Amino acid sequence: MMNETGIDSLSTIKDYIRWAASRFNEANIFFGHGTDNAFDEAAYLTLHTLHLPADTPSFYFDTHLTSIERDELLRVFRKRVDERMPAPYITHESWFCGIPFYVDERVLIPRSPIAELIEQGFAPWIEPEMVGNVLDLCTGSGCIAIASALSLPDAQVDGADLSDDALAVAHKNIEELGVADQVNLIKSDLFGALKGKKYDVIVTNPPYVDQPEMDALPEEFRHEPRMALESGDDGLDAIKVILAEADEHLNDGGILIAEVGASQPQLEETFPELPFTWLEFERGGSGIFLLTKEQLPKS
Repeated sequence: MMNETGIDSLSTIKDYIRWAASRFNEANIFFGHGTDNAFDEAAYLTLHTLHLPADTPSFYFDTHLTSIERDELLRVFRKRVDERMPAPYITHESWFCGIPFYVDERVLIPRSPIAELIEQGFAPWIEPEMVGNVLDLCTGSGCIAIASALSLPDAQVDGADLSDDALAVAHKNIEELGVADQVNLIKSDLFGALKGKKYDVIVTNPPYVDQPEMDALPEEFRHEPRMALESGDDGLDAIKVILAEADEHLNDGGILIAEVGASQPQLEETFPELPFTWLEFERGGSGIFLLTKEQLPKS
């Protein structure tokens, strides 16, 4: 349970941010769903709970809180520490490509480095103006599909997922972000319901966590849908199917971009004949490869 000693002496926004950061460090919670340290996490949760923007001028931090506000902040901090609930599930907000997405425990929290590629319209790997259609396979919250649509306003985007719960969240984001005319959702087990469909770009952040990594995940990750994380003993169950079938769903000159995270070594060992291009990102991140249609196994 969170240590609440001295809570009655707190009064200002600054007091609560500092106190929460201390409790987060004391409880040794795990960061990795939007922030990487206790102070940023505490500031984000405090400001969001108080309905204040992230760029609130610092002189407001000396203002005093009402009793209702203090009680609500304490409830939020308890949820973060005692339940190890990731911050985006508490606020129901996660930012991806500079866009706020609604999230809850039905979907993974967006955090893929693929965001950088989307912001560039997938250049230099393909000419953005040549992209007519995109597939986001395992769409989850719809963040990759929606961000791709906003980055490529002339493209049509399909978002496919097996989970009805995930598709419900993606639909909510599509409506809230006003891209219903561009983004179409399809219930599909990988390519299962996409027969005959072809794309210029296929982007996928499929399940790729192997069993040893699943067993060692911090508690925060256990709030995320298990089916969106685990992919067999070696983490490759989903990506093996994707590699086997992607060719028939890509147009000539098309590309496949896939995230496999820490399963990269297993993938390279399993498919030594494939010329994976492992992408690098200015903001960090790894375990994401690119293959052209011509480089993919023929289905």
